[in-house]
Amino acid sequence: MKNLTDSFVYLGHWPSAGSFGLNTDILATNPINLSVVFGVLIFFGKGVLNDLLDKRKQSILNTIRNSEELREGAIQQLENARARLRKVETEADQFRVNGYSEIEREKLNLINSTYRTLKQLENYKNETILFEQQRTINQVRERVFQQALQGAIGTLNSCLSNELHLRTINANIGMFGTMKEITD
Repeated sequence: MKNLTDSFVYLGHWPSAGSFGLNTDILATNPINLSVVFGVLIFFGKGVLNDLLDKRKQSILNTIRNSEELREGAIQQLENARARLRKVETEADQFRVNGYSEIEREKLNLINSTYRTLKQLENYKNETILFEQQRTINQVRERVFQQALQGAIGTLNSCLSNELHLRTINANIGMFGTMKEITD
């Protein structure tokens, strides 16, 4: 049992330059660094994402309100058309013998025209909603990607130091020197 404990103690004393070893320093290992980076991304990204989604939601709701106003205008036009239809029907009673077929054509034209107008307004509203949803999704994706990229760059910049750069350069120079000696 003592040998097993001693083996773990000796694992922590391996030299770090030029060899593979077990890092027993919990503050220098990647799980904590990654959890801090992810925590910061989630903490700050959530507020930005919520703000962006709220703005998009308001924009979509405004678009829907505008579409509803247009729909109400179309309904008003429909009511006006119905009033006109009632007027035409009243006149039709007076002139039924002479102009019955002409009145029926006018009635159908009014109904068809109003139906087409309502259908076009409904299609416009649906297309606008779909467009706004797609645009919002794309903007959210782009914002999340940018934040993740900025966070990764910030993490890399904060983790790299002059000492690490110098050790990496010296190790690479040593490898090239060894390769040159082998080729000579």
